[in-house]
Amino acid sequence: MIDNIILLITGTLRNRPIAELLPRCHPLGTFDELATISIAQSPAELFNAVMVDTPLAPFFSECVQDENDLDEMNIEILRNKLYKSYLEDFYAFCESLGGTTADVMCPILAFEADRRAITITINSFRTDLLKDDIENLYPKCGKLFPEGLKFLKNAEDREEVRRICERFGAYKDLYTGVGDGPNDKTLEDKFFEEEVKMLGLSFEQQFHFGVFYAFVKLKEQENRNIVWIAECIAQKNKNKIDNYIPIF
Repeated sequence: MIDNIILLITGTLRNRPIAELLPRCHPLGTFDELATISIAQSPAELFNAVMVDTPLAPFFSECVQDENDLDEMNIEILRNKLYKSYLEDFYAFCESLGGTTADVMCPILAFEADRRAITITINSFRTDLLKDDIENLYPKCGKLFPEGLKFLKNAEDREEVRRICERFGAYKDLYTGVGDGPNDKTLEDKFFEEEVKMLGLSFEQQFHFGVFYAFVKLKEQENRNIVWIAECIAQKNKNKIDNYIPIF
């Protein structure tokens, strides 16, 4: 849903018709009020529609004060702020449910929060973002909160991020096997592997809602695997075709 709204905002800023963008929206992120948004013809109209007529309105109001904040420079910042608010709210909701659902979902969401924090830090290098602005993008429901996030916001390069992760037991082995060699893995691959492992473990518990979340996320990984295999075939690079993330 967040990615769909960001897609519509970006398209509107580039003077693309909303009707042309709607077919590109992810079907899992559609909602009834999307038809209302399609009427918007300007960033100001879209801003007002999102603030009033979408399920994201509570999150959106926390991240954007007026339509003047909707420019291409701030789009990615807006996306990260929305995901931050969403993750923190989702984590609190799962925690409030208690029981097995909380036991399964809270670690998964905490991992997602930390993954976003690490990724945001790495992507912020060589940008004009201030340290405090970077910290404001970090979801505060992961295992790195609070000390790890304070270290991350002051990191100056990838090696420092690596050292910070190694201080925390949950991510001590995160960088094992990561490198630029032909047989090395990327940090993104390691994140996906760990996520798949955690999602798979959710099916070993009974009578909880986490399996529905895990099923959808594993389907997303299955789609990524299919795209990877197809691209390897299209590029005639079959020696890397087995480098997908196995699910089970």
